[in-house]
Amino acid sequence: MKAHTRANRRRGFTLIELMVVVLIIAVLAALVVPKVQQNAETAKIGAAKSQIARLSSLLQQFRLDCDRFPTTEEGLNALVSQPSDATGWKGPYLDKVPVDPWQMDYQYLFPGTTADSFLLSTDGPDKQNGTDDDITNLDL
Repeated sequence: MKAHTRANRRRGFTLIELMVVVLIIAVLAALVVPKVQQNAETAKIGAAKSQIARLSSLLQQFRLDCDRFPTTEEGLNALVSQPSDATGWKGPYLDKVPVDPWQMDYQYLFPGTTADSFLLSTDGPDKQNGTDDDITNLDL
């Protein structure tokens, strides 16, 4: 009978051993997950900056073609479909207006900081306008 009990003990892990393994996995996850999330947020910020740079370039092309920037009301949709009074329009410059990496719309304002400039921005990770994490074409 004693030999049978020893054989059963050798076949599996004890509860203590399993708990130690689970604890080690939990500690490793607690260390790794925040780093992965931070890297993902950094990648989204980089993607937003790239999209703003690309949209800014397309807005400059619109200006070259139409001799003006889109109005605030026309917004980025002027890059997709021709505004009624945009002579010289050679678009579409985009298939569709993209959303930022946080699934929010980009904000377009004309005139921007000066009479002949525009402001293109996203509210950033916190999705709140006017905070430190906002990203604009002025930041590039």
